[in-house]
Amino acid sequence: MPRPKPRLQRRCALAIALTTSLIGTGVALAPQSSAAPTAATVADADGAAIVGENWLDARTVDLMVDSPAVGATVPVRVILPTRYAAQPDRTWPVLYLLQGAHDDYTSWTRETDVADFMADKDVLTVMPASGPTGIPTDWWNYGSADAPDYETFQVDELMGLLAQRFRAGTKRAVAGVSTGGYGALAFAARHPGTFGAAASYSGILDTTALGMPTVLNAIVAREQLPPLTLWGSPLLQRDNWTRHNPYAQARHLKGTRLYVSQGSGLPSNDFGNLEGAVLEGVLWSQAHRFARQLEALNIPAQVHFYNGGVHNWPNWRQEFKASWPTLAAGLGLS
Repeated sequence: MPRPKPRLQRRCALAIALTTSLIGTGVALAPQSSAAPTAATVADADGAAIVGENWLDARTVDLMVDSPAVGATVPVRVILPTRYAAQPDRTWPVLYLLQGAHDDYTSWTRETDVADFMADKDVLTVMPASGPTGIPTDWWNYGSADAPDYETFQVDELMGLLAQRFRAGTKRAVAGVSTGGYGALAFAARHPGTFGAAASYSGILDTTALGMPTVLNAIVAREQLPPLTLWGSPLLQRDNWTRHNPYAQARHLKGTRLYVSQGSGLPSNDFGNLEGAVLEGVLWSQAHRFARQLEALNIPAQVHFYNGGVHNWPNWRQEFKASWPTLAAGLGLS
């Protein structure tokens, strides 16, 4: 159940003060490889193009994608199925794994054993960059037509390129940590039928809940960007915030297999990460509110609310593997 309001307010205040240093979940590392990038000419009808490939091993490649939607070249890591080369006429389901805030597209391979875990699964595993904030969305930027649009990049441009270059099929699932958890549920709600399954691990699922606009604004501000450039003012541009809020758009999740996990934070058995426990606890109430919204809409979901836990990868590694049956079903594997 949600915490009583006075306690929640105190925890929100503390976590907001810590957000800019804690919601980032790791040091961004540049991929290391001695392999020379291979030029590519794959392009889609909208002008997005793969302009570089850097193979890290036989199954893992880093792409550089020229994205008109973002207005920049964006990196993407792809892990091929083990049997990819042996089955040249086959198309493959696609699993998107989204980064958290202040991290990058290498986070999943840096922090988890996802490459080994997916080795016996017939799935393309795709880890696109979501920009420095890790919020995969179409930015408002005061109504500018040139605002970066990571949502269109990931959902439309990249999917088209993957179909051309790596024989990506039409079965898709999406999962993410923290702000990537937001992205997973937002994508599924804003693009009904595109993803067969979506999973959030400690995600921001009710962006207008108590304290959440301030948390999001702090994430943006940490990257030295004006907070209002995200979706505008939560009051003056309320409609835009509503359009991007998984809670408000939850009715569109009907038919999508869902997995939602969230820790309570304090009390935590991780005594060395008090701040991470506090931050996890701030998200506890809004995650419950989102789950109640699904229940009210008669939308089934596998929900795992666990005591303790902190906002970090050890918890998310466990939750990803626990969610795999849900993701696999959405990918048509079971």
